[in-house]
Amino acid sequence: MTNRFKDKPWFKFLSNKYVWVLLFFSTWMIFLDNYSYFDHRFLDNQINELEDNKKYYQEEIRKDQENIKKLKNPQQIEKYAREKYYMKKDSEDIYIIEFEGDTIEKDVKK
Repeated sequence: MTNRFKDKPWFKFLSNKYVWVLLFFSTWMIFLDNYSYFDHRFLDNQINELEDNKKYYQEEIRKDQENIKKLKNPQQIEKYAREKYYMKKDSEDIYIIEFEGDTIEKDVKK
């Protein structure tokens, strides 16, 4: 009994041992290995996220350093205390003016 597929080109291709080794190796490297493609994608995404966090925090550090330099001046300290914490001198009154668009209105459902 002869194999009717023996003369077909795809059968010759698939019966080659190097093709099988290459398929096995590719499958192993993509899915099963400790350093698989999917693990690399996950780790690359984490690296990108951490680099974005690094840029954000470096920018925040730069802003804070500028604020610290400004607050070394006593007049700036007073201005900051008045604006941020609503502090006042004993002889002053503070009025806080809010406009309609400044606050978030909550919808009350009945």
